[in-house]
Amino acid sequence: MLSSIIRGLLKPVRKLFAVLAIIKFIPHLVLFSKNSSRDIIEKDISRWIDCTNSDVKRNTNWEKLIFFISQFPEFRNLFYYRVQSDLYLGFGTLLSLAQFFYKPVDTLYIWCPLIGSGLFIQHGFSTVIAGKSIGENCWVNQQVTIGYSNDTDYPVIGNNVRITAGAKVIGAVTIGDNSIVGANAVVTKNVPSNCTVVGIPAYIIKREGKKTKEAL
Repeated sequence: MLSSIIRGLLKPVRKLFAVLAIIKFIPHLVLFSKNSSRDIIEKDISRWIDCTNSDVKRNTNWEKLIFFISQFPEFRNLFYYRVQSDLYLGFGTLLSLAQFFYKPVDTLYIWCPLIGSGLFIQHGFSTVIAGKSIGENCWVNQQVTIGYSNDTDYPVIGNNVRITAGAKVIGAVTIGDNSIVGANAVVTKNVPSNCTVVGIPAYIIKREGKKTKEAL
């Protein structure tokens, strides 16, 4: 008897919390639906589904967005970066509300004029993404720095590039398509396409799928 009374009392409380949860997502949904980068954001979501093995493929795009905003703080940083392109339309207040309700990772910084669709950021702790441009379907791990060597020189990252934990890519260098920068590597010279580099300074240990040892 008592348990049924308690369940009856809790039911409206649960409904209230459900309504409040939906309200918190309203700024995100408006920014998503009205933004000129919506197509790119949808491709980001598809990439994150694949990279995280999340079982949301059959959900609507709005449900997928809500899932990643609520579950992956690193995705929030990328989403907020995407929607900033339309702040001139008066969406600044909505963006501030979105960030208030769902905070981005404080130590993940994205300063890049052009980032292709499908960027996946794993963990994102203490990470700086400051390339001149970044291609499609790239992967960046935690404690990575992609950054400047001076006021004007900073990297170009190709398509399908993976930059793993602790790596540094500094200055006016280009990382070719389909290449991997190994953990804690320091890259200050161009990396050809389809290569894996490791070390300080970085050198090539695999090119076109074959083991090697070559200086950059």
